[in-house]
Amino acid sequence: MKRNITSFIAGSLFGTGLLISGMTDTTKVQGWLDIFGDWDPTLAFVLGGAILPMMIAWNVASRRARAVLGNELPGKPSTEIDRNLMIGSLMFGAGWGLVGLCPGPAMASISWGGIGGAVFLVSMFAGMYVAPAFRIRFNQMAAALS
Repeated sequence: MKRNITSFIAGSLFGTGLLISGMTDTTKVQGWLDIFGDWDPTLAFVLGGAILPMMIAWNVASRRARAVLGNELPGKPSTEIDRNLMIGSLMFGAGWGLVGLCPGPAMASISWGGIGGAVFLVSMFAGMYVAPAFRIRFNQMAAALS
C-alpha cells in the first residue's frame, strides 16, 4: 500500500510539473526544438531544473543498496552506444519533434482531454508492439552485411 501511495504522489507531482512547465503544450515543445526558426528557450529552464535534483538523487542512490521502500536498486546502465540505442534514439527524437510530445507529457495531456496525446500514446504502444520484430530483422540484415 505504501508503494502505491508513493507512486501516486510521485506521478501526480511529475504530471503537475509537466503541465506547469508547458511540456504538454506541443507548440511550446516544437518551439524549443526549432533552433533555426522561432526558437523558444524557456524549456531550457525545465531541463536545468530537472538535471540538478537528478544529480543529487543519483549521488544518494549510488551509496545505497536498497531504495527507500525496500526494493533493490537497479545496476548502472550500459554506456555502450550500439545500433539499438541509435535507432531507438532517432525514433524517439523524430516522434518528439513531429508531434511535440514524449511519453510522459502525452500521458499528462490525456488528463485534460487532449486528443493528440491519446493518438500519440496509441501510436507509441503500437510501435512498442512491433519493435521486437523490427529489431530481429535489423540484426539479421546487419549480420548478413558483416
